Amino acid sequence: MKNIIEIDGHKAVVSLDPEIGLFRGEFLGLNGGADFYADSLSKLREEGALSLKVFLKMCAEKNIQPLRTFSGRFNIRLAPELHEAAVVAASSEHKSLNEWISGVIEDAATK
Repeated sequence: MKNIIEIDGHKAVVSLDPEIGLFRGEFLGLNGGADFYADSLSKLREEGALSLKVFLKMCAEKNIQPLRTFSGRFNIRLAPELHEAAVVAASSEHKSLNEWISGVIEDAATK
């Protein structure tokens, strides 16, 4: 997956902060912020592991669940024309709109 690294089983998105000339990593799926910076990918992984360790320790000390939970439900707002086009596309594959959108998201998320 593009711009995603895994550190100790947790995924983080990586970007470049051109103002300070460093790579920035931010963990995904946590119940709080745990970002980290470095000037190389290997150092970014090291800083990420340290940041994650500190975050998890703080969560344990404060008795906070460190990972976000996901219900599997979310709302989406579309232009009416796009909504109609999605219904037509789903119907052409003999799927409900929910099944079709789930498949599209799964395909995109697993690339």
